[in-house]
Amino acid sequence: MLDFKYIKDNLEAVKKNIDDRFMKADADLVASLYDKRNELLKRLEDERRARNENAAAMKGKLEQAVRERLIAEGKRLKDSIAAIEAEAERILASLDDQVRRIPNMAHPDAPVGKEDKDNLEVKRVGEPTAFDFEPKDHVQLGQDLDIIDFDAGTKVSGTKFYYLKNEGVFLELGLVRYALDILARKGFTPFITPDVAKTEILEGIGFNPRGAESNVYSVEGEGSCLVGTAEITLGGYYSDTILPKDRLPLRMAGLSHCFRREAGSSGQFSKGLYRVHQFTKLEMFVYCLPEDSDRLHEELRLIEEEIFAGLGLPFRVVDTCTGDLGAPAYRKWDLEAWMPGRNGGEWGEVTSTSNCTDYQARRLNIKYKDDDGRNKYVHTLNGTAVAISRALVALLENYQQADGSVMMPAVLVPYVGFEVIRKK
Repeated sequence: MLDFKYIKDNLEAVKKNIDDRFMKADADLVASLYDKRNELLKRLEDERRARNENAAAMKGKLEQAVRERLIAEGKRLKDSIAAIEAEAERILASLDDQVRRIPNMAHPDAPVGKEDKDNLEVKRVGEPTAFDFEPKDHVQLGQDLDIIDFDAGTKVSGTKFYYLKNEGVFLELGLVRYALDILARKGFTPFITPDVAKTEILEGIGFNPRGAESNVYSVEGEGSCLVGTAEITLGGYYSDTILPKDRLPLRMAGLSHCFRREAGSSGQFSKGLYRVHQFTKLEMFVYCLPEDSDRLHEELRLIEEEIFAGLGLPFRVVDTCTGDLGAPAYRKWDLEAWMPGRNGGEWGEVTSTSNCTDYQARRLNIKYKDDDGRNKYVHTLNGTAVAISRALVALLENYQQADGSVMMPAVLVPYVGFEVIRKK
């Protein structure tokens, strides 16, 4: 979340940022509630001081009339303080509810726009794959090669679920290990994280666990949710912690299943593995000093580029527009791989990396002790190393052969144990 005082002191900039992101939030109300809270806290301080002075005056010998007056005043102050505390608590709860609706400020260079079509391409690696035959999409390839079973997934679990089988299993495991080895060489501590997190952790990270528009599966009666990304569990790992400055930056790599409702997602853009309710993902997460977050954001993007360049896949990098940023993100880069089977051949997002500045740390209460002895909020960053389902789409479609087989990138062969997937 943003700092209350920052919102009050930069009200017009905050309101413009909300408009640029096409979100609904009331910054004026937040500023008004902030003023009201401060007024109540000042009154509370005055009344408590008066109570202490009244209690001090009660000591010693006093005339009966004076004592009775002081007793009456003490009762009045007690009732007044209780009423102000209750009102302050109510105002703070309302302030807290309203401020979490306000997104992080966007980077000044982030392109202003509403949808992904407004994202700005800043880099391209490779060119779209050309075929001398009619290429298939990954759904047809997965069925023909007997490595993906959507029908059984739908029968057993519902739409947007699937089985991986045969070489598809080794392909998933190989992709995870390939990416994990790269991260280990770069100093990331590997984790396998829980697939469930408490609601307050999701809210701290910036996810909305409730409502019809929520993308989150809630665990009924447990006050917890299935995670949509290990960003949640890695971000919650150091909640309510003061980190030593000399330990920063902390680089973490978390492997988890990811669960997303994907409400309303349908059509060609969601076909097959592109949007599913469950998939495996290796996520990068970094805690750092504020002055280092822009540099580390570039580092995460370059790691993503290294992973997909190593796989030999054509991709481009886009600077994500304001309307396509998640609420916690200050700036976000997307990697979009070429997907020949996507609507006749299109770019499709395979990874993203976001600098969330202190937006998440403020809510989760994650700080570091600076050289001046003061506790300050860290900055947090996240980035997808590899989301298996999307990587499989790009791999199968780009490496397909005229005979219906799929070649493996050379870098994956030692991990999967085969060079080609053929029809059974």
